Amino acid sequence: MMTQLTALEKALVILEAAVDHPTFSEITARTGLAKATVHRNLATFIDRQFLVLSPEGRYMPGPRFLALTGSAFAEVDITALVEPLAMDLAQRMQCTVHVGTRVGDEMLYLVRADSDKPYRMPSRVGATTPMHSSGIGKAVLAQLSDEEIKRVVSRVGLRRLTARTLTRQADLMREIRQIRSLGYAHDREENVPGVICIAAAVNDYTHSTSYAVSITSLALEHTEEELERMAPDLLATADAMTAAIGGSADSIPMAVSL
Repeated sequence: MMTQLTALEKALVILEAAVDHPTFSEITARTGLAKATVHRNLATFIDRQFLVLSPEGRYMPGPRFLALTGSAFAEVDITALVEPLAMDLAQRMQCTVHVGTRVGDEMLYLVRADSDKPYRMPSRVGATTPMHSSGIGKAVLAQLSDEEIKRVVSRVGLRRLTARTLTRQADLMREIRQIRSLGYAHDREENVPGVICIAAAVNDYTHSTSYAVSITSLALEHTEEELERMAPDLLATADAMTAAIGGSADSIPMAVSL
């Protein structure tokens, strides 16, 4: 099948493979093209600064590639890309769906998609929420190293918002380990009394994880177990959002499958 590709198509296939599979052998295996063809195109991409070759022999995006990517995404409204996915999830789950992004040491609500239920959550787009007490915040925290998390805690503390807020660092770190294992975070009435959620991380084209999406409900309407049964839909939407904003699910370090 690869022999039917034009020279331009082969070059694009090789460039795409090089971004996700950094070694020569991986690129060759991924593309199915002759080693000479792969080597010749990689050399051209390096010469044109679309790729760089590390001392360890790994191909990585070069300055020209990054400049073009950055310019393209500078014109993109990320909210517009993820909002349709949030609205679809809200309708299917009949719960409120939030999308938030990390701003400093807080989470900022970018999207709130409501279901057909007669009530509305107290959250609002543009408002901020602490990272340690919110599902979206903990989902993002779980992507950081333990040392980075502790630095965040040292800067902002663990303020109590409800009777269930985690206010001890040891408890938060224990929760972080659980999030990494499950692939999603919980908010068990820790941020707002009577409100629960599950949340999953979303990463962007820079391969950093500063976004998250959550399914939110009233504790009177859904149990924690009922929300957990929505986790596969949540994780699928998080992956779709990651793809929509140019990220890669492979670069999210925690598990995303149940």
